[in-house]
Amino acid sequence: MKKIIFSLIVLICIEGSLYAQGDSKVLDGVFIKETSPTRRVIPYTHVREADVTYYKRVWRIIDLKEKINHTLYYPLQTIKEIGYERVSLFEVIKNGIQEGTLTAYDEDGVGGQFQVPLSKSEAIGKLSKEVTSTDVDPETGLEIESSYTEEIGPQNVKEYRLKEDWFFDKERSIMEVRIIGMLPVIETLNTETGTTRREGLFWIYFPEARYIFANHEVYNSSNDGARMTFEDLFRKRMFSGFIYKENNVFDNRILKSYTRGIDRLLEAEKIKAEIVNFEHDMWAY
Repeated sequence: MKKIIFSLIVLICIEGSLYAQGDSKVLDGVFIKETSPTRRVIPYTHVREADVTYYKRVWRIIDLKEKINHTLYYPLQTIKEIGYERVSLFEVIKNGIQEGTLTAYDEDGVGGQFQVPLSKSEAIGKLSKEVTSTDVDPETGLEIESSYTEEIGPQNVKEYRLKEDWFFDKERSIMEVRIIGMLPVIETLNTETGTTRREGLFWIYFPEARYIFANHEVYNSSNDGARMTFEDLFRKRMFSGFIYKENNVFDNRILKSYTRGIDRLLEAEKIKAEIVNFEHDMWAY
């Protein structure tokens, strides 16, 4: 009993000294958030080529203006909540590249999106853009052109493009989809013409990014105590997107090249329906 009392007194003294030194931290919440920062990635099931009876590659656009995709766009600034920092998807990618844990690939690499890896300095260089502006000198009335470097942030990203592989595994009797690559797309302004255009920054190999996505939370508007991670969101397909390209004999079937407006969305739904119908045709009722 004396030993227990002595141990309690020692612990109280140690805690008091740490508090006096300013080393203690206040717990902003009722628990310490430990699940998401230490999450492990669920490994993919091995698939043999002999078991794949159907295979289709499509490219998809995730428009961040859609409400269901706001969890990928926001927050624009880092938010500290319940002892944890919540950031947007682009900030997760950006931090991964700056830390060297993510590899960026050239968008127009010869032979495919993942054939030309960018060095860390090249990838970081793409995270900023040169902005040129023209001002009028109030004294002389002459136009003065100036330029400055602006860092690209979540507010500049307007959409994400995904490269997906759909396949039917006869061993497990399921149709499965796996994301192969991800391309952040920003909107740039042409100061001379006043028009905007969208351009991709770099490709991210999604199986590599899963290990980083699994440790960052996504906001859940229904329950703050049951949040998922970015890896959960993509694995459960809890986002909205539409197909803008599919593979074909010429490798040039981009929907915007021959459709526009509502016809483009209808064509995208037609491609999606073909994949779903194939799965249904594999079963006999």
